[in-house]
Amino acid sequence: MKGDRVEIVVDAGDTTRTYEVVASRAGRRVETAVRRGVVEVSEVTRNGSVVRTARFMANRVLALVEQPVPREDSSERPGRTGHPVGEDPES
Repeated sequence: MKGDRVEIVVDAGDTTRTYEVVASRAGRRVETAVRRGVVEVSEVTRNGSVVRTARFMANRVLALVEQPVPREDSSERPGRTGHPVGEDPES
C-alpha cells in the first residue's frame, strides 16, 4: 500500500548506513525476502511486477524495520455498529 516503508541498517565497516525502500504509488507494496544469505527488499505492483529491488548481504544487515501505513479497520469506520444487519444488539 502506498506509504509502506522498510528501513535497512547495514554495517559499512567503521560506520552504519541506513537505506529506505518506500511504496511510492497507490497499489504498490514493499516485500522482504531472505534467500541464500541475501536480504532482498522489493517494491511490487498489484500484479506482482517488481519495480525496484535493494539487495544486501545478510551478515551485514544490522536491522530491518518494516513500517506499514496504518490501515483503517472496517469496524472502526463511522456509522458502523459492528453488528450484522437485522440483528438487535440489545437481545
